[in-house]
Amino acid sequence: MQYVAQNGQVTEAEYPYTSGHGNSGSCLSKGSPAVHVAKVNTVQSHSAAQLLAAIAQGPVSVTVEADKIAFQGYTSGILNSAACGTNLDHAITAVGFGNKNGQSYYIVRNSWGPTWGDRGYIMIAAVEGTAGICGIQQTSVWPNMK
Repeated sequence: MQYVAQNGQVTEAEYPYTSGHGNSGSCLSKGSPAVHVAKVNTVQSHSAAQLLAAIAQGPVSVTVEADKIAFQGYTSGILNSAACGTNLDHAITAVGFGNKNGQSYYIVRNSWGPTWGDRGYIMIAAVEGTAGICGIQQTSVWPNMK
């Protein structure tokens, strides 16, 4: 997010996502920035209420531990398990929230494509006062756009 605040963001049409397609993993400088960030806001860590409030403003960049089977093998329902850990290694986007049978949850879009999870999405339980399921409530930011 800090990079985008300093340099702007090009469109995906100009700079397509290529992970897993044999690329070297190096970033290229190309395209003209189409979006600029005026300010990066940080969500108070360990607070489901604050993360839910941020998501109510718009998409929020969240970070989770995604290297465990609890996350990688997700297919449906609300993920509410400590089995995925809290050692952050994957950035994704929280795009909404809901409540089912008294359990609040975040709706998160993953970058692994529509064949993963629930058509590319995961519902992660919102648990107040903790690092959160998969560590989702540890490090989150959202931008104010110029």
